[in-house]
Amino acid sequence: MHNDTPQTEDQLRHDLAACYRLFDWLGWTELIFNHITVRVPQRAGQAPEYLINPFGLHYAEVTPANLVRIGLDGQSTDGGDARVNRAGFVIHSAIHAAREDAHCIMHVHTTAGCAVACKEEGLRHDNFYSAMLYGDVAYHGYEGVTTNVDEQPRLVASLGRANHLILRNHGLLVTGPNIPTAFNRLWTLQRACEIQLASDAGQGPNRAIPTEVLRTVPETRVAGSGDTHRLIFDTMLRRAGIA
Repeated sequence: MHNDTPQTEDQLRHDLAACYRLFDWLGWTELIFNHITVRVPQRAGQAPEYLINPFGLHYAEVTPANLVRIGLDGQSTDGGDARVNRAGFVIHSAIHAAREDAHCIMHVHTTAGCAVACKEEGLRHDNFYSAMLYGDVAYHGYEGVTTNVDEQPRLVASLGRANHLILRNHGLLVTGPNIPTAFNRLWTLQRACEIQLASDAGQGPNRAIPTEVLRTVPETRVAGSGDTHRLIFDTMLRRAGIA
């Protein structure tokens, strides 16, 4: 499907469930925790709604049918009785409400992402992938497990207009206008963290990329056009045997 074609809720359910299973294939899961959320087409007279995984299932168990539609308060709006990790949705609800362009939000606790999030300097822009993210990575200080709604304004302020957020001592988060774009942004951020850890393990100092060079690498080069995002997403689904 072309990136600019609006998707129905059924189509979004299919893509989101496939994305959850792709995260499992990539090893980006954390027991039954973390979330990938996507905004659904707004119904007449209704507040914005989102799809999220039911609490208690592993990512590998998520299907289009068992995804839960919820409002910004974390309450189900689809008539089902599935549990939702409302505490875990504190992050997602804050960003969805504040950023009209954040149709999809992905949050992970990958080993590489958490490791870089624990470093004082955070992500350095000195490798092929981190260079692509120059000027589009924000940071949010750790305030404990994110269950307090009082943290939401500070979280939103930390993100600003960036699309990549490193949650200090915690993990990674990305936003996107759709699932494929958010996926490729997260893949690039995760890859940048992996390479930074590998380069730090090697002998000798790391070589910096001049700032004037970094400024010539716009964030849009993370994956090119929207069609490219979709090609990448569909390719990875096929590779994982999901689609």
